[in-house]
Formats: sequence, C-alpha cells, structure tokens
Amino acid sequence: MPFIDAKITVPVSTEQKTALKTAFGQAIPTLHKSETYLMVGIEDSYDLWMAGQKLDRGAYVSVSLFGHAKSADYDNMTGKICGILEKQLGIPGDSVYVTYHPVSDWGWNGSNF
Repeated sequence: MPFIDAKITVPVSTEQKTALKTAFGQAIPTLHKSETYLMVGIEDSYDLWMAGQKLDRGAYVSVSLFGHAKSADYDNMTGKICGILEKQLGIPGDSVYVTYHPVSDWGWNGSNF
C-alpha cells in the first residue's frame, strides 16, 4: 500500500508523468512493496523554496507506506528517487527532499488492513 506524492517545480508533460510513474513502480520493491497497489501523485509547476531561494528545478517527494522499512532501504530508495528525477527531468539531487511516512492503519476498498 505505498503512495508516492511528488511536488515538482517544472512543468511535466503527460509522457514524462507516465515515465515517472513507471520508474517509481520499478523502484518501489526497494521498500519491499510491489507496484500492484502503488498509487502515484504528481503535481507539477509547484512553487518550492529552499534556503530562502525559489527553486527553478526542485522536488519534494513524500512516500507513504503500510508498515515500515529498514533505514538502509529508505536510504536506497532516496537514491533511486533522486536518480529518477535527475534522469527524467534534470532535477539535481541537492534540490530534492524525500520524506517517508510509515502508516499502521491504511484503508482501501471500504475497510482497513
């Protein structure tokens, strides 16, 4: 039950959104989850500031998942997310924040797991 929510400063075409969704789906096994229940949200042309400066190219990515992963797995996933954003959109890793939100109660299809 993972959800990857990406807020990105640059405009992102439909093709790029599809490529990001696909790449995130390929990366999610890093957290011992499958793409089967992965939900991805992408908000582009989003205003972000870092260190008091507006970012031309930057992103904030929030990863929520049912249960927990190991610290090393989160570290690995951060590297993959930064690599994906660099490759697909030219966003440098030093302009990306990634946060993780393990969740113990997650609902789907009218009930909770």
